[in-house]
This record gives sequence, structure tokens and C-alpha cells, in this order.
Amino acid sequence: MIHAAPKNPVFGLVAEFSHPDDLLHAAEQATKAGYKKVEAYSPFPVHGLTEALDWHESTVPWMIFLAGIAGGLGGFALETWVAVQAYPHNIGGRPLFSWPSFIPVIFECTVLLAGVTAVIGTLAINGLPRPHHPIFGAKNFDRASQDKFFLCIESSDEKFDVSETTKFLEGLDADSVSSVRNDEDDL
Repeated sequence: MIHAAPKNPVFGLVAEFSHPDDLLHAAEQATKAGYKKVEAYSPFPVHGLTEALDWHESTVPWMIFLAGIAGGLGGFALETWVAVQAYPHNIGGRPLFSWPSFIPVIFECTVLLAGVTAVIGTLAINGLPRPHHPIFGAKNFDRASQDKFFLCIESSDEKFDVSETTKFLEGLDADSVSSVRNDEDDL
């Protein structure tokens, strides 16, 4: 009988800050220290935070672009096949392959496939739907949408060590540092 490896009971460590500049400084220091699985939470956008976290552009725009091209080509191929092969009708002396009349269908297929890909791609890459995330169990995390700023280093980070990461976060002058329990098994 094969047993699955036990999951880490700690999702990560969360540092709480009272000011956005403190969060920005902590994010910069965490990135410089080599942590890769770092997330920041704030009640409003903090200028420079994405750069401090070394966040890279998502693959979703490329997925949407390629799906739009595929939709346009697919719409064009469908229209061409229908007009020339499947149901050829000579109406008013117009040629069978009259591509200007295909433009509305090509446009609609492009928008349809790109839009569906945007929704499905965003949900899939973000791991949604996920009704509960372990970070919601962090101490005072309900204030992340009001007046507090949080930095979380996840336990799945290769550099993560509970004692060392706790010391690191405490050294950033955080208001408090707490661990977040990984409660996926309780759902």
C-alpha cells in the first residue's frame, strides 16, 4: 500500500504591517533574501509592490491572443467551407468565395474564443474556484481590506524554514508575525 507524503501543516508565515512603505520594504527584502513564494496583501494598490515582489507577467494575455487568432482562423475556415464546399449558392452573380461578407463572423468567432479563453484561463491559472484559502485564517487578516498590510511567505518556498523565516520577518519590524495553518484537509 502506497501512502501519500504528509502535507505540511503550516501554510506559511505572515507578517503584519501598519504602513504601506513598511510592506514595500519588507517585500523588497524578502525578494533580495531569495524567497520566491511571497504574496502581499493590502487594502489598496501600493505603487512598486509588483516590482518589489519580482512579479512577472501572466500567461493569460498570450493565451487570449492565441485563442483570438484561432477563433478568427476557425471562423474564416468555417465560412469558406460552408460557402464554397458544403452549400455553394450563386446569389446575384456574387462569387462563392466572397471574403468581405465573412468579416462579421470572423470578428465574432475571434471575440467569442478570446473571451471564453480569458475566463477559463484566469480561473484555471488562479486555481479558482476556491471558496476558502488558508490565508483567511491568519491573525487579523480581516483587516487586510481595511487598514493593515500583510506579507506571506509560503511553506512551499524552497528556502522556507520556520525558525529562520520567523527571525527574518521579525527583523523587518513587522507589527506581528504569525503562522498560518494549512487546513485543506478540513474542507
